[in-house]
Amino acid sequence: MTARPQPVLDLPGPLHLRPWTAYDAPALVESCHDPDIRHWNRSPLLSPAEAVARIERWQERWHAEQAAIWAVAPTTGGPPVGLIGLADLDLPGGSGELLYWLLPAGRGGGVMAAATTRVSRWAFDELGLHRLRITHSVGNPASCHVATKAGFPLEGTMRGALLHADGWHDEHLHARLRTD
Repeated sequence: MTARPQPVLDLPGPLHLRPWTAYDAPALVESCHDPDIRHWNRSPLLSPAEAVARIERWQERWHAEQAAIWAVAPTTGGPPVGLIGLADLDLPGGSGELLYWLLPAGRGGGVMAAATTRVSRWAFDELGLHRLRITHSVGNPASCHVATKAGFPLEGTMRGALLHADGWHDEHLHARLRTD
């Protein structure tokens, strides 16, 4: 990852996955005010300057081979409607964790399942990873649907695994292997 630029990944339809830029900071700020994104992702409120700094950290993490974060954005240009990425990357150990969210403008069309499938294929084919996982609150059926539709079977429930604003949540653990 260090020696190459982060790729743009095609999706079916009018959206694609591309690296975030400083020009995307308003969409990131907007995401921090969306009640569903805030609830399920524990997103802090960001100022425009803080959003730019976060995007710069994502670029640094790409070059440090720690994460790969994409904007879900229109192929014709315009602001992102979502985010998908691989975090907690362990290249020598062959694993990583997918994370994602969509603004209301991107919800309901199946784009996140397609994006999850596309990023997974890239991680297995280009990075050579062996195992990818998705975790989410058991109270978030939309995320569960995305994981299952993208080929990540449910492996189990982690009790009291993540603190949200409304208390501790049990988390579902989904995973997909390169051989699946």
